[in-house]
Amino acid sequence: MGKIMACLFVAIVIVCSLTHVRSDASDHRYKGGEGVPLYANKVGPFHNPSETYRYFDLPFCYPAHLQEKTEALGEVLNGDRLVVAPYKLEFQRDKESKIVCKKKLTQEEVSQFRTAVLKDYYFQMYYDDLPIWGFLGKVEKEGKDDPSEYKYYLFKHLHFEVFYNKDRVIEITAKSDPDALVDLTEDKEVDLELTYSVKWKETDIPFEKRMEKYSQSSSLPHHLEIHWFSIINSCVTVLLLTGFLATILMRVLKNDFVKYAHDEEAADDQEETGWKYIHGDVFRYPKYKSLFAASLGSGTQLFTLAIFIFMLALVGVFYPYNRGALFTALVVIYALTSGIAGYTAASFYCQLEGNNWVRNLLLTGSLFCGPLFLTFCFLNTVAIGYSSTAALPFGTIVVIFLIWTLVTSPLLVLGGIAGKNSKAEFQAPCRTAKFPREIPSLPWYRKTLPQMAMAGFLPFSAIYIELYYIFASVWGHRIYTIYSILFIVFIILLIVTAFITVALTYFQLAAEDHEWWWRSFLCGGSTGLFIYGYCLYYYYARSDMSGFMQTSFFFGYMACICYGFFLMLGAVGFRAALFFVRHIYRSIKCE
Repeated sequence: MGKIMACLFVAIVIVCSLTHVRSDASDHRYKGGEGVPLYANKVGPFHNPSETYRYFDLPFCYPAHLQEKTEALGEVLNGDRLVVAPYKLEFQRDKESKIVCKKKLTQEEVSQFRTAVLKDYYFQMYYDDLPIWGFLGKVEKEGKDDPSEYKYYLFKHLHFEVFYNKDRVIEITAKSDPDALVDLTEDKEVDLELTYSVKWKETDIPFEKRMEKYSQSSSLPHHLEIHWFSIINSCVTVLLLTGFLATILMRVLKNDFVKYAHDEEAADDQEETGWKYIHGDVFRYPKYKSLFAASLGSGTQLFTLAIFIFMLALVGVFYPYNRGALFTALVVIYALTSGIAGYTAASFYCQLEGNNWVRNLLLTGSLFCGPLFLTFCFLNTVAIGYSSTAALPFGTIVVIFLIWTLVTSPLLVLGGIAGKNSKAEFQAPCRTAKFPREIPSLPWYRKTLPQMAMAGFLPFSAIYIELYYIFASVWGHRIYTIYSILFIVFIILLIVTAFITVALTYFQLAAEDHEWWWRSFLCGGSTGLFIYGYCLYYYYARSDMSGFMQTSFFFGYMACICYGFFLMLGAVGFRAALFFVRHIYRSIKCE
């Protein structure tokens, strides 16, 4: 296991180097009049972040020779498709009303632009790896109640304002001239003349701090106040509830220990009650132990993945607009942590006296990847139907398949072999009886589903405020950079999940219900179901997303993410419950 962890730290170094290539590549020094690369990336509806298209899918003046930029894996997964833009911005060279091109728009092209303006299409470009945004046009609605009377206009002049420090580009903004418009209201041919102007200004901002303005938006005082309020609110709530539960639990346990010790001294033949009564069944192996071990292995791998992602975030790898860095890190680290899933699943499966460890490894490898692959196939087909940049090219799919075949699968098998050969035995303080005791009839609120609802609500209440900012970043255009606060919220989530699972496991055992294995896993992971419920609320109440493609992407990929949280938190909950159950049964005399 130590060798596996050493390999993972090497992987962190590799991921850091891969994700920092982009920042090193943009560290250019320019001379006066030298061409600085300007790339057009994509266009799409502002409220549908997943629905993006190539820049020249709209009927702009198409260049004679389209030059595409070579992109890394993470950039392609992010939907980036960079091509050389028709605007020429030479270093420190001002321009006034330079013509890009002249074109006569057909009725179909006018209709296409009008639809784009109606849907609030925006464009995204990169100049020396600095992002530029802007809207394509505007809809004039003032004084008009009937949508048929609206006026649709396309912006035809773009003004670039570029700031430089000595021989480096520091900042760039692009503004559309609100008076230079092309009327698209009627379906008729229109003459289009696209123009642009450039103004260079000197600044004292050093090159090393040029990306700070993008991260400052999430660090503004009023945003920080909300974040810290959510943290304090979560901490207070969690401390009160967990403290209350801990006090009750410790007092009840103490009374149990005293009672059972007194019973042992008083009479050996006295009938046992409560959780001691089922000591001969509490460590009876669960049903579907291969699936249980596979779930535990997959959850442990995802937990390790989350920890390493946080490590990279806290050291500053995921700075704003480091294109595709997060996707690259997710793919590489997930592939390299598959050995942990194989080791954990096979080792635990053998501890449960399982025989078919090969089938268990296959189940472990497909438990999370299987649903993710099926979801991807469906959503990629939808994206292809929309001709969106969210559709992965065939070459990228081949690369991901090769990573899975040549890295993920071999490491999974190696981890499984190491786990099988670890010869670890399950540490049970009590011997298991030959025949299981009958579980007494329990009230409805002690059934699995009500217990899952109780277990998931408390951890979810600790994170739901922060969820809005995460959703607004992942499914919107807000920038999220306060990873330290997010890490604190993650730690709170783990602590509360572990504690509430332990508490519910105790109450289950006290009711003489010994089938706690699956219950603890399901209760721990139930927060994932609450997060998916929050998806419904966010989609309908907090966002303006619409359309089949965006809806499919949102609910499809969020289902995979919430399923991953279910496995990860389920593993955390079970580990905490197992530690607790072993501890209390070691503290009493079991015959």
